[in-house]
This record gives sequence, C-alpha cells and structure tokens, in this order.
Amino acid sequence: MANSLNPQNLSHNLNRQAEFSAHKPALTFGEASWTYQEFTKDSHKLAAILSARGVSKGDRIAYLGFHGPEVLLLLFAATHIGAIFVPLNFRLSSAELLPIIDDCDPSVIVTDTEHSAVIQALKSKLVCQHYFQTNSATTHEDSLKELIAQQVHQAARPVDVRDDDIAAIIYTSGTTGVPKGVTLSHKNLWANNLNWILAAGISANDTVLVTAPPFHVSGLFVLVTTILMTGGHVVLHRGFDTENAIKAIETHAVTVTFMVPSMILMVSQHSAFSAADLSSLRLFVVGGAPTPEPILALCAKRGIPVSHCYGMSECSSAVSFLDPALASDKINSVGLAMHLSAIKLIDEKGNDILDANIKGEICVRGDNVTQGYWNKSDENKAVFIGEGWCRSGDVGYCDEEGYLYLCDRIKDMIISGGENIYPAEIESVLMAHPAVANIAVVGKADEYWGERVVAVVILAAGETLSLDELRAYCDQRLARYKIPKELIVTTEFPMSGAGKVLKKLIRENIQ
Repeated sequence: MANSLNPQNLSHNLNRQAEFSAHKPALTFGEASWTYQEFTKDSHKLAAILSARGVSKGDRIAYLGFHGPEVLLLLFAATHIGAIFVPLNFRLSSAELLPIIDDCDPSVIVTDTEHSAVIQALKSKLVCQHYFQTNSATTHEDSLKELIAQQVHQAARPVDVRDDDIAAIIYTSGTTGVPKGVTLSHKNLWANNLNWILAAGISANDTVLVTAPPFHVSGLFVLVTTILMTGGHVVLHRGFDTENAIKAIETHAVTVTFMVPSMILMVSQHSAFSAADLSSLRLFVVGGAPTPEPILALCAKRGIPVSHCYGMSECSSAVSFLDPALASDKINSVGLAMHLSAIKLIDEKGNDILDANIKGEICVRGDNVTQGYWNKSDENKAVFIGEGWCRSGDVGYCDEEGYLYLCDRIKDMIISGGENIYPAEIESVLMAHPAVANIAVVGKADEYWGERVVAVVILAAGETLSLDELRAYCDQRLARYKIPKELIVTTEFPMSGAGKVLKKLIRENIQ
C-alpha cells in the first residue's frame, strides 16, 4: 500500500510505480536489469542500511564515481529517509574536491572502485562518519552491493518531507571559480518531472538512454526521474561511449535520449551510424550548446526528431524546450518556456525587455527553480532579484513568436563537450606559474567540443613557455577537461578604460 508521504517526494513516486508497474523493467545496466518491484525493494534496503548507521533527515550523502545502479539507488534511498544526495564531480582533482566536501559536510561518502583512492587520500582532512564502495569491499569500506544483498531486516520507515525540503545538491563552479552547491528541493524535482512530461510527452511507453555523468543535472534529472515517475524504462550507461550508445538504441528500442552536440557529432561520424536502426527514437534532446546545422540536417535525413532545450542546475535541468517539428524552422532556438516555468529578459539596469529581437539577460522563474545555493547567502542576494526570478548570467533574445535564442554569456564561461568551465579558476592556477606575467583564458570554437580552452599569456621577462610545459603544470592542479588545449603568447591585452581585460576582443581575435 502507498504510504502517506508528500507525493512530491521522489521515493514516494517510486513506491507508487512499484505498485502500478511491479514487473515492468525499471532499470537496465549492462547485462543486469531490475523491475520496479526489485529496484524499489533494493532502494528500501539501502535506506535501512543508511538509517541503521544513524543517517537521518537533512544529512548529506555524497557520491564520487561513474554512473551505475547504485547512484540511482542512493538517490531514492536518500529521499526515502529525508537525507540529501550530493553527487560529486569525478573529473575534479583532490584539491578541487576538498572544499566542496567541506562545504556540504556529508555524513556518508560512497565511491566506486576507480575513485576510492581519491577519497582515501583526503580522509585525514575529512570528518565524515561512514565510507562505502559501490561494489567490491576493501579493508577501508563496505560494499553497498553486498550489504544490499545481505539485508534482511525490515525496511527503514519513510520520513515525511515538506515541499521545500532539500532532496539534492548539485555543485557548479561560480564565476570566480568558487564551487556553489545548487539546492534542489522535492518541489523543484517534482516540477521538473512535470515539465518534461508535459513538454516532451514522456510516458510509461518510453525507454530513455542515459549517458551523462551523475554529477550533472542531465545525468540525474533530465528525464531519469521523470521516466521512473511515469513507469518507463531507464537504460543506464557508465559513461558516454559512441559505439555502445548506438548499440543500446538498437538493442533496447530507445525512444528518448539526451546528449550534448559533441556527443551527437561523434555518434554521427561513427562507422556504425549509417547502418544502425535508429527508428525507435522519437526524441533526441540536445542541450549544453547549439547544434551545428549540418548535424541537424543529418538527423533530419535519418528521421531523428531533434529538440533543443535550455537549462541549468539552478532550474533542476531544463527551463525551455523546442518542439522537434520546429528544429529546421527555428534553427538554434532553444524553444519556449516549459509549462511550469517562465522566462523574461532584462537589460543592464534590470528593466524588463518586452520587444522582440532585443538582447538581454535571461531570467527564469518557476517551481523548478532552486531556493538558493548551499551556504552562499551573498551569492543568493546577487542571483535572486525578487518575485522568484533567478538571473542566469546568459544573454539571449526572443523572436516575434516568443522563441528563445542564446547569444553571449555575461559570465565568460566556456562550454566544452557540455562541461561548464570558468576561466577565473584556471587563471588563478596559471598565474602562479613563474613564466606567466599575466593571463586571459577564453574559449575558442572547436568542431568536436563546441569550444576549447585557450590560454592567452603575457610572459615574464626573459621566460619561455610551451604548451606541453603549461599542461604538465596544470595536470595535478586542475581537472583534465579544464586544462588549456592551446597556448597563445602575446605582449599585451586589449583593455577597457576602467583597466579591465576585454575578453570579448581576445575571443574575436583568436577565432
């Protein structure tokens, strides 16, 4: 029987689907599959394991590793007992992870086998009470997989939660490189699920392929929880692999998937693409960056319906969605605001922009929008401007029909392969290099990744610097995707009258 939890609780929704869809496939990972009944039972077992170790409402449960069934089990187990799930970016170095872990202060840290050593190296600096691994047990951590298999005790009692209780924290770097934890409440995720159901017509008949990492909203909240809420089937991959993605679409008759443009490009260029049976796809959702027109044309030729969306962690995932039927008519548009969301543009003075084709900062509002950043009251004051509006930091415009188009970024953020990269963080690291007198990090158009990181450097007197030397210096200080792929040495930067480096001009000069 269904419990009396708030229906906006993720765990409650899973419990209901276990009643309605007990023997339907809920999750497939590799050769293993779980029905709704089996998956729900395992999530309850995991909730009991965590509860028995003293994990309670409001506690944070952090995860570091690749995607896998334990990630989703942790998410639903956490919401079952009112805890907060915090997926960590496995691409970050130990030095980059430490302030994030300190900020969220988890009582539990779970890793996969590949990333256990990262946490082991940090243990002396952490105050976490419990450590687990997802699979194989070690002398340091218990195996969640084995504990779930051994669990025979009664499941933990579900904890009632309010709409605004936090269910997850997603960390995203700030413009200064300081990590910010986006808090997502049960209401936020409920509204996000409804947005996807209403905009994309998600139903129990859908099978979604998930290749995005768990530390992105795209890996957890673009369609994943939506599919499980509706009784559909999640096909989960450890990470993105071009050939495996193509095979999965054929094997499982995938109807919906999400990728960033660089992934679609790799899929389209793979030798298996032309002969692959992709006829089951009814929706190919694209986010993270604009899709080049040749790729859209290729997808159209293959009969693959493509939709662009616009979103960010602060909105639980997407806030706008483009009907696939308009992909060719509205080239590069990210569509209209989703049903439970609103979008407006403001000028530099904060005034609303009402006319078409006038650029302004995109602001969003809706039940899917975060209440704020974890432990960041100053940032909250800067981002939230009253009446529930959240500033995105992105510039766009709307056409005469209200369709949104993205333009420049107020924040000099670089998007490479769907990853958000903030130049200030890289500049801070490289300014400590003895050969560097000054540096500006910018993005440059890249055929595969959308943008690549370029370091434009003014050298100190008498110094030389090669790209290999610069990359070696970054290797232990930055995640690999943040390390510059190109080095340009110059003697001066274009400057404004106020003495600020004009990065826009630098970007224009290096394209």
